[in-house]
Amino acid sequence: MNKIPMTVEGAEKLRQELDQLKRVERPRIVQAIAEARAHGDLKENAEYHAARDQQSFAEGRIQEIEGKLSYSQVIDITKIPAGDKVIFGVTVDIVNVESGESKSYKIVGDDEADIKAGKISYQSPIARGLIGKEVGDVVVISTPSGPLEYEIDQVQHI
Repeated sequence: MNKIPMTVEGAEKLRQELDQLKRVERPRIVQAIAEARAHGDLKENAEYHAARDQQSFAEGRIQEIEGKLSYSQVIDITKIPAGDKVIFGVTVDIVNVESGESKSYKIVGDDEADIKAGKISYQSPIARGLIGKEVGDVVVISTPSGPLEYEIDQVQHI
């Protein structure tokens, strides 16, 4: 399987979620199952079935996170010499050539992407159009409303 690129912050967030699931959620669910089992007949016990569903979800999420972390390639952008080239992990400021509107995006892994927070996946059309380009380059990004031209204004290794 291919390595999954991830920022340091993204990997840490997944580790914290994994720790929360293993140390807090798993014991809470086991306790809920034990209490529901103590109530008797399991066939008609909604609390028992709900706790088992929670357990199934939590165990699935634990396996998913462990899998992602085992195949991750954590990239610390602050340790890469700063330059004008757009690469994974940088924060890039772009300006719409037509309207002059500027936007700032951090290029991150799939699990970290959050457009409202200005984080886009390296596999998104915008990021794919920007990666490999340099400050001053004009790129054309295909959007549902048609192609848009952006000029790369600044690249930050933060």
